Amino acid sequence: MIFSLQGIVQELTPTYVVVNVNGVGYYVGISLMTSQTLTLNQETMLFIQQIIREDAHLLFGFKTRSEKEMFNLLISVNGVGAVSALILLSTLSLSEIATAILSKNSAVIQKAKGLGTKTAERIIVDLKDKVQKFGSIEENNSVLANNKSKDEALSALEVLGISKRMSEKIADRIIKQDPEISVEELVKQILKNI
Repeated sequence: MIFSLQGIVQELTPTYVVVNVNGVGYYVGISLMTSQTLTLNQETMLFIQQIIREDAHLLFGFKTRSEKEMFNLLISVNGVGAVSALILLSTLSLSEIATAILSKNSAVIQKAKGLGTKTAERIIVDLKDKVQKFGSIEENNSVLANNKSKDEALSALEVLGISKRMSEKIADRIIKQDPEISVEELVKQILKNI
């Protein structure tokens, strides 16, 4: 079983990466969260979840162990496949997923494309006792959620036609590095990173 891959990012898209390990290219499905941490032609290390089916051997990669753990919890739920789990991880942060499950808020989980009411409710029932620790991983993000600069920057970008979902994760990453950043600088940084 492959646990991790370390190599050069040979090809990169929002949904998959090809990691070249000593001349062998591995096609690895990834979430937007992981995609945003990778750079083309740079060395990387990904935690791997290998799924073997009759018709395919699939690899899914994660920048953090926590994301891999959440992925495995999600696919353990009846009716949630690997692709649905990756879409959910691309739509919401780990703490947002955990908070939605713990507060029994199926509407938040349904924001992920392809997850209906029944599946969202099944995720809540099956995982409510297993996700407490994910709420604390990003406790410091509560500061980000209340950041006025972030809200103003995201509104400005929406006016420019850039989706809030796409720019929000980039904004969170930038604010984490510089909590005192101005609205104007934040907008510039987000535009550079899109």
